[in-house]
Amino acid sequence: MAVRHRLIKVSPSAVWAVLADGHRYAEWVVGTSRSEPVRGQWPHRDAAIRFQVPLGPLKLVNETVVRRCEEGVGLELEAHAGPLGTARIAIELRPWGEHCLVIVDEHPLQGAGGRLHNVGFEALIQMRHRTMLARLARLCENEVRQAREAPRQAAVQGVAGAGHA
Repeated sequence: MAVRHRLIKVSPSAVWAVLADGHRYAEWVVGTSRSEPVRGQWPHRDAAIRFQVPLGPLKLVNETVVRRCEEGVGLELEAHAGPLGTARIAIELRPWGEHCLVIVDEHPLQGAGGRLHNVGFEALIQMRHRTMLARLARLCENEVRQAREAPRQAAVQGVAGAGHA
């Protein structure tokens, strides 16, 4: 079972805002190139996202289904990866001071991924999670930074344009 965590220097609600946007799944999930909600209202239970995985000239189309959603706190997903089978991915958000501790726990459920699961496979999942959590952190932290800077930039532009008729 691959468990990894990362402290993201924004509030849990800021992290949840990214997780709750099904169109942004491909921005932080390693290996995906495009995502779109296809069923239900993401991230509510039984909602699904379709995503593409590029493999050279081929593009595999797969799906992730929400199995459990506790708004702002946790999300459990079942990722379908065609012949590789399915995996359970649990994402937990914990307040950590003014920041968010994100814990990802993934393990194969069915198919080849489950049959071939071993220490080497586990190491690959750990590397994938490290990259995925770094992407999620960068995305969330940049959004919060940009939101803070936008009012300042607007105020500076307002001052620069003051007095002109």
